Amino acid sequence: MGRKIFVGARIFDGEHFHDDKVLIVADGRVERIAAANDRPDGEKVKLEGGVLSAGFIDAQVNGGGGRMLNDEPSATSMAIIAGGHRPYGTTSLLPTLITDTSEATNAAIEAAKEAVKENRGVAGLHLEGPHLAPARKGAHLAELMRPVEDGDVKAFIQAREAIGTLLVTIAAEQVTVAQVRELAEAGVIVSLGHSDCSSEAAEERFDAGARGVTHLFNAMSQMGHRAPGLVGAAIDHPATWCGIIADGHHVDPKALRTALRAKRGEGKLFFVTDAMSLVGSQQDSFTLNGRTVGRERGGFCSKLVLSDGTLAGSDIDMISAIRYGVTYLDLTLAEALRMATLYPARFLRLADRGHLSPGARADLVHLTDALTVTSTWLAGEAA
Repeated sequence: MGRKIFVGARIFDGEHFHDDKVLIVADGRVERIAAANDRPDGEKVKLEGGVLSAGFIDAQVNGGGGRMLNDEPSATSMAIIAGGHRPYGTTSLLPTLITDTSEATNAAIEAAKEAVKENRGVAGLHLEGPHLAPARKGAHLAELMRPVEDGDVKAFIQAREAIGTLLVTIAAEQVTVAQVRELAEAGVIVSLGHSDCSSEAAEERFDAGARGVTHLFNAMSQMGHRAPGLVGAAIDHPATWCGIIADGHHVDPKALRTALRAKRGEGKLFFVTDAMSLVGSQQDSFTLNGRTVGRERGGFCSKLVLSDGTLAGSDIDMISAIRYGVTYLDLTLAEALRMATLYPARFLRLADRGHLSPGARADLVHLTDALTVTSTWLAGEAA
């Protein structure tokens, strides 16, 4: 593939900005960041100002490009979804299957095995259900929810071994501490979500290896001064990661700013889109488990709702989440970028992504100063 020299933009390496430097990429990997007068021979990629960063990483993507994973859990769907989000800077994502039948879950697992091998932006699989709490169902179908059984644990472990990265969202009420420990020790990333649990129940599962919380504040027990709930446990537990949907609809910005200030453990909040099929599409509605979801325009971005007004995923993309963070959450650009790159990479244990250190994948995004995406690259190749 040869060597490429990216010039003309500020470089964000995942931690810090570099001015008047160049990024050297060789054979799809970052070689180094160098002074402009200390670069080797290679193909020059000229950028007109702006920022060059590692590509964005999204741990929760239900759909994109006009396709929902639940409608057709296939490797083709996963490729379409990844392609739908790439113009917005996302170069790695986990296609997310929301609560569905065992047949759909098995199909998604088989599809992810194939899609990951294609190496075109699908970094693993997120199973959000069916082991959720009906009391906090959100837009999921409560009649399909059930407890985790021993056979599920075995299937998750086997899937993790075959796919590489498997994230499962489970309600604390539907999984035992012993099951969480077994899954975590086998490398499955367990995230608590869609749960009405007590803070004590959450903490027991965090201590057993549950690594995160799915879309903090949404579809979970809220924080009271005597009953902190899952929200309070997530904010207080120093090892726990929290995905947040920053679209102006799912969570009030005051709550997100409070969480950002209060969260124990540095860099433990990160952006997710929870996006549906309309991102990267001109459609205004789609079907979810036989129910119509419509796009309502207004606010920072449009929102997606069922006929009864229930929020049904989001209509936001990752670069818009970054803009929201800078505009409404008092984040520096560096921290907003970390929340879309370095932090989700660490949460998902994707060690070679989310930063521009030597040896990292050259998955890149170029942004204008107004925070719009101009170009993306996968392993150093324009995508």
